[in-house]
Order: sequence, then structure tokens, then C-alpha cells
Amino acid sequence: MIFVTGGCGFIGSCFVLDWLEQADEPVLNLDALTYAGHLGNLAPVERNARYHFVRGDIRDRALFASLLEKWQPRAIVHFAAESHVDRSIAGPAAFVDTNVNGTVALLEATLAYWQKLGAAQAAAFRFVNVSTDEVFGSLGPGDAPFTESHPYQPNSPYSASKAGADHFVRAWHHTFDLPTITTNCSNNYGPRQFPEKLIPLVIHNALRGEPLPVYGDGQQVRDWLYVADHCSALRAVLAQGKPGATYNIGGRAEMANIDVVRIVCATLDEMRPSPDGQPHERLVRYVTDRRGHDRRYAIDDTKIAGELGWAPSVRFEEGIRRTVRWYLDNEAWVQSVTSGAYRQWIEQQYSAGRP
Repeated sequence: MIFVTGGCGFIGSCFVLDWLEQADEPVLNLDALTYAGHLGNLAPVERNARYHFVRGDIRDRALFASLLEKWQPRAIVHFAAESHVDRSIAGPAAFVDTNVNGTVALLEATLAYWQKLGAAQAAAFRFVNVSTDEVFGSLGPGDAPFTESHPYQPNSPYSASKAGADHFVRAWHHTFDLPTITTNCSNNYGPRQFPEKLIPLVIHNALRGEPLPVYGDGQQVRDWLYVADHCSALRAVLAQGKPGATYNIGGRAEMANIDVVRIVCATLDEMRPSPDGQPHERLVRYVTDRRGHDRRYAIDDTKIAGELGWAPSVRFEEGIRRTVRWYLDNEAWVQSVTSGAYRQWIEQQYSAGRP
């Protein structure tokens, strides 16, 4: 079986659902069920005999060690993390605690478990660390995309915490020979994403006729990766990736944030027109930019394409249509995660006059 951390979150739940649909191997999911972890994400498989859930914190070394001993996984896919840049600016310590200290706790328990495996099992074992392109910092308009050898230059507390985790994963491989692999992905989007991130926030606010906040001039550029494509890349890495390697995973869809907002609005105009017939784009409001906002990310996926034969299959426009359709068809899920605390957070973060 495989062991997933953070499997109730956005990317983790997609991975679990896809894995159970495409493989016969059982999955154990450890999740602390923080604000971004939602049991409803995995409702379709909660009665599946091959799916097992344990609520717990990755910082709990004793719990993790006991689960490894009981379930004897052949691989760990580590998603669990605090992941929103704005939240990291408001409270950096939680990101250090979960993303760095939590990853170290996992590595310590995993190393002790791995060292007890037989030779064949130890050779086949993998620890896959799911990270982000944000660890590489910001690119200029004409700079070449990030490769796996790009220097780490994190600019936010979130990206710094993920960079720290990546470095510890690397150290555990080079110092202790633990067969680790790190992946650095671009911006994910798709079903079940918590509506504090750009695309689900735009969908949610537009359907309510509320302002669509866009940071600064909206010209920050990102590469966009449909979440199911990300999960297929992770399956390829798990099956064929080389211990000690890193792989960049991108969607080949580089565009400015304001253009993303406009595409989402146009899709909503078609699928769920406003009651007054006005375009949703009229709701766009430019707000004070995020502190230290990185200007551009871009991914060079030559390595994963060449070594593992992986490439994204979902074009951005099609991925947006699938995403918008999912949110329109799953309003009960949206209501279940958009609590009073969520509304307070959104108002705090996207007030036009905040410093």
C-alpha cells in the first residue's frame, strides 16, 4: 500500500481519488483536517475497502511511526502543508512548524522504518515530497523558465518554509541514503480547491455578484497546471522516478493573473450568466498588491518529459470549463467550506485599503 499525508486537501484528495480509480493498491491517508482539509473531498471513496483514513498531525512522530509499523507502506507521498502565501505573511510561525518541522518528523520516522526493511523492499521504497515552483523565487519577463537546477530564492514565508522542507528531504537522501524524490509544481487549479486561491475565489464571488479582487496591476504571471495532470505526473514519478532526483511539473499555460480572471469570467458568462445579463468581468476590482509579490513563475518540464515521458494533457481553457462546471454542480460543497471564519479571512485579505 501507499501512505499519503494531507490527502483531504485539494491536490491530495485528487491524488487519492485518481489512485483508487486507476490502481488496485490500497491507500492510507493521514490528515489533520485543518481549514483546507475536508472529509467531503473523499466522500466518493469513504466506503471503499482499499481506502483508510487516520486523523492526525504529521508532527506527531510517535503516531506516524506506529502507522508505518502497522501498515508497512511501500511508498509515502507527502502533500501535507500550510500552503497559502497570504496566510504565511499573517502568521509565518505556523508554516515553519508544519512545513519544516512536520517534514523533518516524517523523515525521521520514515528513515527508522526504511532501515528495518529487507533489501528488496528498501530498494523499491520511495518518499515523494510534493513541493512548489515558488521556492525558486521570481523571474523577469525575458528570463528562461525554472529548471531543476535553478537556485532556490524563496521570497515569502510560505516559499521559504517549502524550500526548507525540500532541503531537509535532499539531506536525508544524501546523508542517510533514504530514497527520496522532490517534485516542484506550478499553480494548480481544478475541483475541490479551497476558495481562497485565485480561480475558485473568482468563481465563488462572481456567482454571488461580489467584487473580484485582483492584486496590484494583475500582471503577475504564473504557469497553470490542472490538478488531474499533476496527479498523473506524481504517479509517473512514483513509478519511474530516480531516488535523489527532482522533477519540475508544469501545465504549459503561462499567463497573467488578470487574463486568468477574464477567462473564468467569460466561462461563467456562458455557463451561468448574471441575472442582469451583465458580464462578470465588470466585478473586477484592483486592490493593494501583496507584500513581496513574485512577478513571474514559469516551468521548464524538459526533464520529466524526457526521463518519464510525462506531459500535461488538459489545455487551460478546457481545464477551466471543467473547473467551473464542478463548482456549479457542487454548491453544497462550497457552502460547507465557506464558513463565517472564511468570510472574515477573505475580507481581511482583500480589502482595497489594507496596507
